[in-house]
Amino acid sequence: MNPFFTKNLLAWNQDLNTRMMPWKGEKDPYKIWISEIILQQTRVEQGLRYYEKFIQTFSTVCSLAHAPEQDVFKLWEGLGYYSRCKNLLTSARFICDQLNGKFPDTYEEIRELKGVGAYTAAAIASFAYQLPYAVVDGNVMRVLSRYFSISEPVDTTEGKKKYTQLAGDLLDRERPDLYNQAIMDFGAVVCKPQQPACTRCPLQSGCLAYKQGRVHELPLKKKGVRKRSRWLYYFVIIYQGEVCIRKRTGRDIWENLYEFVLQEVDTPFFIEDESVLQQNLRALLGHTDFTIRTISHEYRQELTHQTVTGKFVEVELHAPSPHLSGYERVSRPALDQYPFPRFITRYLQNTVD
Repeated sequence: MNPFFTKNLLAWNQDLNTRMMPWKGEKDPYKIWISEIILQQTRVEQGLRYYEKFIQTFSTVCSLAHAPEQDVFKLWEGLGYYSRCKNLLTSARFICDQLNGKFPDTYEEIRELKGVGAYTAAAIASFAYQLPYAVVDGNVMRVLSRYFSISEPVDTTEGKKKYTQLAGDLLDRERPDLYNQAIMDFGAVVCKPQQPACTRCPLQSGCLAYKQGRVHELPLKKKGVRKRSRWLYYFVIIYQGEVCIRKRTGRDIWENLYEFVLQEVDTPFFIEDESVLQQNLRALLGHTDFTIRTISHEYRQELTHQTVTGKFVEVELHAPSPHLSGYERVSRPALDQYPFPRFITRYLQNTVD
């Protein structure tokens, strides 16, 4: 334990930390769990309104467990990383059905919940039960990397082990909840990624990166992974005012969300070319007559490991097509009741009937 580091960090938290969030100081493990899962890969400003909606709609773990899956995914719509929502439902059902609605109260049991990693388990264990487990997230690693001038990349196995060990050594074991919240907030408002507030930092005198002029260099990361490119062409097939949609299945992006009739290709093509478009639609619809209504502009979405690009073609059928089995038909207004990926909701928001 580094007495100067821990003591001054806790003093800053008590006297100067003005960062306010609705879940700070929360002791209910269910609410802490919801906040932590929502905030994975999500900015606090965006996650706040989702957290409030979730707690208002599903006030207990069993109310979440018994909710229709479509309703839960619809509430999650726009957050991305939908596997988090799927895991949330799986764990809620396990807690409600197998644990009689009692949230696990040991680190090991919390860690066994689907979708709960070491960081989330440490957060719940320390905030709800005051158990001595240190949280290690991006804010924490940045503070530690700079204060101790650590050159080990934060996104390597060895680096993560080193930061986890150091975080555990520095933890105030009598006040793990206060300490964990303090170091995360400190990384968010003082030791920021850009423009860190070094001149008013209470840890400045012991910070090795500050002394060495390495603050803006740390923490280090390995070279980024090359992203995969995908091209998705969606055909919005309409017949008698109803649109064809289906739920995405399989272990891929946007699992359990809904989509229109999809054609995914390895390389982009000029869909505005009449012959190309007619050829593709004939392959999808067979001999059914149709009218092409609109072709959208290009949409693009950057995901963690892939870039998705595509367009939407609105097509009016003159008769039902036997080639669209597996799709359900819903009215345009009813689309609001279904959860769609952001790639599609952006198109829907720009569409005027």
